[in-house]
Amino acid sequence: MDSQSQLQSKATRYYTASQWQLMWWKFTRHRLAVISLILLGLFYLVGIFAEFVAPYDPNKHSSRLSFASPQVPHFSREHGLFVYGYDLEINPVTLRRQFKTDKTKIYPLRFFVRGDSYRLWGLWESDIHLFGAESGSVHLFGTDRLGRDVFSRLVYGARVSLSVGLVGVLLSLVFGVVLGGLSGYVGGVVDSVVQRVIEVLSSIPTIPLWMALSAAMPIHWSPIRVYFAVTIILSLLSWTGLARVVRSQFFSSRNSDFVTAARLGGATTWHIIFRHLLPLSLSYIIANLTLAVPKMILGETSLSFLGLGLRPPAVSWGVMLQEAQNIRTITLAPWLLLPGLAVIIVVLAFNFLGDGLRDAADPYSRG
Repeated sequence: MDSQSQLQSKATRYYTASQWQLMWWKFTRHRLAVISLILLGLFYLVGIFAEFVAPYDPNKHSSRLSFASPQVPHFSREHGLFVYGYDLEINPVTLRRQFKTDKTKIYPLRFFVRGDSYRLWGLWESDIHLFGAESGSVHLFGTDRLGRDVFSRLVYGARVSLSVGLVGVLLSLVFGVVLGGLSGYVGGVVDSVVQRVIEVLSSIPTIPLWMALSAAMPIHWSPIRVYFAVTIILSLLSWTGLARVVRSQFFSSRNSDFVTAARLGGATTWHIIFRHLLPLSLSYIIANLTLAVPKMILGETSLSFLGLGLRPPAVSWGVMLQEAQNIRTITLAPWLLLPGLAVIIVVLAFNFLGDGLRDAADPYSRG
């Protein structure tokens, strides 16, 4: 009898739950989506607190440490967590600089150490970093051609590359919902004009368009202005898919009874769109936006890699990948490809998260 009452209470709880509760319960059963959500949260936390997490200034360079190899952390009871220092040698045949591990140089790693000064979010000045070496230097991911710490630059680049995806998606959300909603609800001439604009934008080759828009950006612009310009460019090219999704949802629901009742009650077009039709399609919009963020990140990375987007001294994953454009650099320092690995991880995480949200959009389905 107790088990039967428990089943009845669970059934009552299930059928009386709100839409958001049903979506959350279904989402938590998608393990890859939950893991991806946690992973993306960590990435964004690292980007938000980049100054604190990075052990060095991203532009701090040392010619003596050019192409220094990554240092692998070790642990011992005597020293705790530590890394071995470098021993620089010159190959007598190839004259190539080689960094070898010197086990006589032991640099203990400590948390919350003092290092390069910075201004967190441009507001608070500090010199406390999450981790660092008490003496010597630590380069977990090695250094680049100018002797800059790759890990620090990867952390700072996460802030730019990941925020481009969010800001760009927010802009494309405005274009997609407004224009797609008007197209699906109003129909007629408005629908024809919006659909023709979408078809024209979809038919334009992306790389030539990027090159043309990049050439239109003045060279003297600051990295921040270039950043916003790249974001706007990506947004103008990525709203078309969302607009078509919104249009199809609004088109199928515009003659529903609740829409007719709202129209007869004197509700305006914008009121019907944002208060009645948009919540009905919210789950599909969320899933679509989640899948659009990695496209934005890939777009920024591609633009910056080709020299058409962000440029030094700005730090992004695409700018960092410019260092790995030739075989010689990859042969000498394969760790310079780590920003590409970060892009792959983030894109896969967003795709898994989008799959989970798309499944959660239909809470009553079996799964």
